[in-house]
Amino acid sequence: MRQRVIGTDPATRREVSVLALGTMLMGWRTDERTSFALLDRYVEAGGTFIDTSNNYGTDGGWNGESEILLGRWLRSRGVGEEITVATKLGARPASPGTTYVENREGLSAKVITESTERSLERLGRDRIDLMYAHIEDPGGDVQETVEALAEQVRAGTVDLLGVSNHPSWRVERARGVAAASGLPGYEVLQYQHSYLRPRTDMGDAVCPDGNIGGAGPDILTYVRFNEGLALVAYTPLLSGAYVREDKPLSPDYDHPGTRTRLNVLREVAEETGATPNQVVLAWQLGHELPIIPLAGVSTLAQLEENLAALDLELSREQRTRMDAAQ
Repeated sequence: MRQRVIGTDPATRREVSVLALGTMLMGWRTDERTSFALLDRYVEAGGTFIDTSNNYGTDGGWNGESEILLGRWLRSRGVGEEITVATKLGARPASPGTTYVENREGLSAKVITESTERSLERLGRDRIDLMYAHIEDPGGDVQETVEALAEQVRAGTVDLLGVSNHPSWRVERARGVAAASGLPGYEVLQYQHSYLRPRTDMGDAVCPDGNIGGAGPDILTYVRFNEGLALVAYTPLLSGAYVREDKPLSPDYDHPGTRTRLNVLREVAEETGATPNQVVLAWQLGHELPIIPLAGVSTLAQLEENLAALDLELSREQRTRMDAAQ
């Protein structure tokens, strides 16, 4: 599998596979036997970039099932530094029975220290390759967050830092604080990104002013003009909505441009003999921006479909047509 470099410091940057594997459902919705088979096949195909979080599991992740499952697999297979493991902190509920919407842990120094320790224990590792600040902490102190994350890098418990689901101005502020203090800052951004474009004006309980989890024009422009950043694109296949009638698109995609882009996507899929899912992944893999699709799967058939997209080459005309669809 082709590789892409994440990070800029020669001491911590990593080469990772261009297709990342998400493990959000592993250990609770996806049983251990199936999860191990998926992880084994991904690595067999050359995959080296595995993503989890401390809030993936039952009860808002309070029990850490995804990290625990991944830790068991890593130990049982004797996996070492050849696999880059990314996890996240800050979005786990602060207490069982609550949710991150009204009771998230946040990004204080105390949470960062304790969450890192717990993730290391669950994963069975002495270092986390990539740690994300999972979701913004509106009432938190940016300086405190930056210094606490940098302390984990200094201590050798974390290599690279990333950020997810933050408005671009918060990303820039944190990176500016880190640069001014001579500290390591965010080098990897993880946001939802796919071929279809969601509306950005539809708020929710987390962010009433609009969706900050999607890689809209502000995030894409930020990556474009900040050399060295990489964008990890989660839910690139929209949870099956491109190919499954029982998985309808969310209301975020209820606008005229969706139909236009879907028509072009289906045309290209027919021309190439590929599935719409494979065309979407190929479109991302060949993007001018450094995008790494992060796709979770629950069956081997889904994984094989995604892996086949690595061999799909879209023509310049097909890419132009897909990009131009409004």
